[in-house]
Amino acid sequence: MRDDVIKSLKSAGMLSDQNLDLGFVSTGSYALNKICSGDYQKGIPIGMITQFHGEASTAKTVFVTHILANAQKQGYYTILVDAENAYNAEFASTLGIDPENLIYTAPPTLEDCFASMEALIKEIRETDKDTPIVIGYDSIAVSPSREETEKTDYESHQMTGAMRAKVTGACLRKINPLLREHKVALVIVNQIRNKVGVMYGDPRTPAAGGKSLEYYLGLNFMTSAPKNDRIQDDNKSVVGIRGKIANVKNKVTKPFQDAEFELLYDVGLTPHYGVLDLLVKDKIVERSGAWYQYKDEPKFQAKTFNESFMTDEKFKSLREEIGL
Repeated sequence: MRDDVIKSLKSAGMLSDQNLDLGFVSTGSYALNKICSGDYQKGIPIGMITQFHGEASTAKTVFVTHILANAQKQGYYTILVDAENAYNAEFASTLGIDPENLIYTAPPTLEDCFASMEALIKEIRETDKDTPIVIGYDSIAVSPSREETEKTDYESHQMTGAMRAKVTGACLRKINPLLREHKVALVIVNQIRNKVGVMYGDPRTPAAGGKSLEYYLGLNFMTSAPKNDRIQDDNKSVVGIRGKIANVKNKVTKPFQDAEFELLYDVGLTPHYGVLDLLVKDKIVERSGAWYQYKDEPKFQAKTFNESFMTDEKFKSLREEIGL
């Protein structure tokens, strides 16, 4: 009797009938892909909101750019909402973006940014019902509310942040249902601020969005790059950075995993950097001091792995095991 009642329902369906896997887009880092999705190839999910937040110069925009570039390679629509007015075609091209296929918009306010996203999604869906759309929003931290822009002075008050958080919540309530329905991945860049007067615990907090943004996120990442870990060339000029990305929320695979990354300014992310640590954690590779070993293959060191993992024949079996 119960089965007959369930089968006769018209206003809902079974969870098993829902298409929850709408596809993924690579982040440009195999290690980050793994902590995003549990797979070295997949990356961020279509149909959810992903956030990258961190302090200045910790590769937040770079991750979004690589995601957009890889989305273009997959034939997806790509949109950049540039609230910072700091994005340029030369930088994007260096990291693999085709500027002629990147839809660009720079709305002046928080409300306008979300309204622009909604309008673009609906315009695309008028002619193409199925091809995924990937939107990068860089960054929500600098988008003022309409109320802020309408003020005649530059003074702020204690409720300014709360008001912007309230607006963000309203915008998210409207945009979130569209993401899965229209196969959209929204990637948000946020900044870090330090709370004044915090004596115990972590003083860092996202600059915008309030608590509402955290609830809507499917994946949430914090980026960091110590200033003492800059990459220098033979002339002591800084040519890149190394850092860490921590997953603090994940609705796709297990959360609270970390991965290391390497960024070279004239090339972009080193795809396989950080993979070795994950292989050790997953017990695919064994570590003994400075030496690593995969099954019965010859031992190697981290430097050798980082320099030649994707090209050296001795790593072929390892690459095949993890699907690279």
